[in-house]
Amino acid sequence: MSLTYWCEQAWLPDGVAGDVLVEIDGTRITRVEQGPPGSAERLPGLTIPGLANAHSHAFHRALRGHTQRGEGDFWTWRERMYEVAGRLDPHSYERLATAVYAEMALAGVTCVGEFHYLHHDQGGRPYRDDPNAMGHALIRAARAAGLRIALLDTCYLSGGIGVPLSEVQLRFSDGDSERWAARAELLAAAYEGQPDVEIGAAIHSVRAVPPDQMPVVAEFSHRHAAPLHMHVSEQRAENTACVEMYAATPVQLLHERGALGPRSTAVHATHLTDVDVELLGQSGTYLCMCPTTERDLADGIGPARAAADRGAQITLGSDSHAVIDLFEEARGMELNERLASRRRGHWSAADLLAAATCTGHASLGFPGAGQLVPGAWADLVSVRLDSVRTAGTSGLEAVVYAASAADVHSVVSGGRRVVAQGRHVLGDVAALLKKAIEELR
Repeated sequence: MSLTYWCEQAWLPDGVAGDVLVEIDGTRITRVEQGPPGSAERLPGLTIPGLANAHSHAFHRALRGHTQRGEGDFWTWRERMYEVAGRLDPHSYERLATAVYAEMALAGVTCVGEFHYLHHDQGGRPYRDDPNAMGHALIRAARAAGLRIALLDTCYLSGGIGVPLSEVQLRFSDGDSERWAARAELLAAAYEGQPDVEIGAAIHSVRAVPPDQMPVVAEFSHRHAAPLHMHVSEQRAENTACVEMYAATPVQLLHERGALGPRSTAVHATHLTDVDVELLGQSGTYLCMCPTTERDLADGIGPARAAADRGAQITLGSDSHAVIDLFEEARGMELNERLASRRRGHWSAADLLAAATCTGHASLGFPGAGQLVPGAWADLVSVRLDSVRTAGTSGLEAVVYAASAADVHSVVSGGRRVVAQGRHVLGDVAALLKKAIEELR
């Protein structure tokens, strides 16, 4: 079915233009041109392509407002996260993830990269009916909320470098990379040819995957031409342990095992050496920055600008969902650089928005998304320019430096209208979140 929207303003490849007609047929954009609205549905404000949340752990949303009490660090936060992970099953996870993905849609996200490692039942027992029951639950949740999903099936084998798995971590592990690959192949086969789902792979971290197990995961990515993501150097303690055990940094170790490259994404990459930056840039590896989580967990500020200058492409994620707002992630990356360098203007607003749109989609295996051009996925996100935050602003700076997720009033995702007048088609998302989270207490 063909639909036409008239955008008061729209961000096109050549910049922001007014009076833009966007025609959609099915899931794709078929025509973009300037003209009068006619009978087209009007989209006030500034319309941009759909946002890509390149790094998500859906169940972490249950921790918001609960792990901010008192003191601590990443490692104390992780223990609280494991408590939540231990209580989830496919049904409760689907309910929670549906609400979390709907919250993302309200924020203008049309595609999510779900870094998925909560695979099995208690004690690490595979679910009897389907060993990928948790993965299927996440995909159903994304579809219900109106998002495309790159399910980054994660290999997780140890509790730390040279450390056995804890009781909760047994749920994350397949035992070895060969058994991980066998299960991941079943998942990939189940969604072969389905355009809204990409089954990718992930190496959780050098803490959780020994070096001799990494090539199998990388080979899965190569064989399926699928994304390969990994947590990298989020904590200094991780770097220290890696150098002590392997005489190499995490980036160097991943490079030696064939895990870097143009389909790969290093998430966080907070504590890098100059050699690490060079390896990531020269290999064409994406860097996914998650500023709100990196602030919340006191991780530090990663060298995003230096890595981009060496050739790495930058994407953005909300990770632990302390905040779900890709505009905040975008400006957070620039503001972090300002704090670290005491200088302003490291990224243009267009650069930051590209990280949240076309670059993010490409890193998740959806290169035909993130632009308002014929042939692209029909993702349109319209942002109010008359709210108390955006009134008096203009251009892309209005979105990146003034707007919040609350200013998104309309979202078309893959041709489907999932948000209208600031309301999701599923109804009261706050109530859905509250119910799903309370059931885990």
